[in-house]
Amino acid sequence: MIDEIRQFVLESLTDMNYSIDDIDDDAVLGPAGADLESLALAELAVRVEDHFAVKFDDDEGEMLAGMTVGEFCRTVLPRIQPASAH
Repeated sequence: MIDEIRQFVLESLTDMNYSIDDIDDDAVLGPAGADLESLALAELAVRVEDHFAVKFDDDEGEMLAGMTVGEFCRTVLPRIQPASAH
């Protein structure tokens, strides 16, 4: 499942016109890595919420900017599992 999340994140970044050439699990989402500004981070979060039926709290936006792609995927994973148990 983590691979599916990662693939979706990378596809979303491509759709949002970000280059994923140098993006791996250790790439930071925010300015220090993938260079997503806050609006792009919010869009990525919404795309992930819609696709995987998960929810991020409004106050998590700043935290997302400091996460790597791998950390972000591992943050999404446990939010999906309870939903799929229904």
